[in-house]
Amino acid sequence: MERALAAWLLLAVSPVSMVGPTEVIQAAIEQVVRVVQDPDLARPAAAEHRRVEIRRVAERLFDFPEMARRSLARHWTDRTSQEREEFVRLFTSILERSYFGKLENFSGERIMYTGEMVDGEYAVVRSKVVTSRRTEIPIEYRLHLVDSRWAVYDVLIEGVSFVSTYRAQFNRVIQTSSYEGLMAKMRSRDVVEPASLEQNARNPN
Repeated sequence: MERALAAWLLLAVSPVSMVGPTEVIQAAIEQVVRVVQDPDLARPAAAEHRRVEIRRVAERLFDFPEMARRSLARHWTDRTSQEREEFVRLFTSILERSYFGKLENFSGERIMYTGEMVDGEYAVVRSKVVTSRRTEIPIEYRLHLVDSRWAVYDVLIEGVSFVSTYRAQFNRVIQTSSYEGLMAKMRSRDVVEPASLEQNARNPN
């Protein structure tokens, strides 16, 4: 915990490139865990404040525009700047619910960091969540340097990639309907999460 707090303080005052990719991930997750375990923020009246705090951490950790661009793939080039802005905003909301939303159910599971690989401006951080039933859920973070800071551009849970999963889903909707059809689904939150995420949400322990 002390190491994560120290790394988080470094994030606030110095370039993230001075902090390794694993420390960046660990600091962000520890920050979210502290938020969700804060009894003052657990009160219904503090729900919005709690979401704001989690969103603040997410925006620092993830490169949402890059994740959105990769998920929309070849359809990205056809979009206007206004369409891209709306897509990034809606996609960001989806990811916040899919990833950090799950951490709101955190109940003391162990989070272990099992490996790190850095290749120039890209890095991979491997971790796993150990549940109370000793089930291990592998989570892999893929990062790149953005303005001298490490930022996540994809997450794999049990080998299922956020970006690849949404790319396939978005492309299927656009091909069978239209881009506007996809936006309608995203506005109504009618977007399916990766299967492993849904399963873990139903069976967190």
